[in-house]
Amino acid sequence: MSAENQRPRTASGGATYRSAAYTSLLPWQVRERRFPPVGLGRRGLNPDDVYAFLDRVAVDMAAVYAALAESRRETARIKDALRRWQTDQTRARNERDHTR
Repeated sequence: MSAENQRPRTASGGATYRSAAYTSLLPWQVRERRFPPVGLGRRGLNPDDVYAFLDRVAVDMAAVYAALAESRRETARIKDALRRWQTDQTRARNERDHTR
């Protein structure tokens, strides 16, 4: 098994440790992954089943990436709104203190 196909090792705290060189799989990488054909004795996995599974994983990954992107957009929107609110509150407080 090559290093790129191995499960990431976990640190003592249980969190997944990944080196800076590790890159997450993208849906197209899963879709294009191919396995060597089975031998003449019909041992191994059915390639059609493997490809169907890979397609399903790719669809799931695409949905996760879409949800993550939406979450990041929402987080950015909330951060911007909070910054505007904080700026407005600071200006209002400064105006109150200035008029006293």
